[in-house]
Amino acid sequence: MAANKRKSKAKAFWERGYNGHVYWQGKAKLGKVVLRGEADVKGGRYQWEAAGRIGRCETLPKAKSAVELAVVVADRQLPLFEN
Repeated sequence: MAANKRKSKAKAFWERGYNGHVYWQGKAKLGKVVLRGEADVKGGRYQWEAAGRIGRCETLPKAKSAVELAVVVADRQLPLFEN
């Protein structure tokens, strides 16, 4: 007999763009990281957006991990005002 197969979610992946990176899961855009041109921007060089949050980081790996963390937290946290 064949074992029961579960449908799994598509694995999220990073896609490189012209001025930043975008985090996708299938056709859904989960977040993005954009390079800011100013060298001495207060708060960081890379601006990230994910799950309704915005932030800045000095390095690209830190910005990417911040996006991934925001997506995971938003996925597991229940919305406060849901009808």
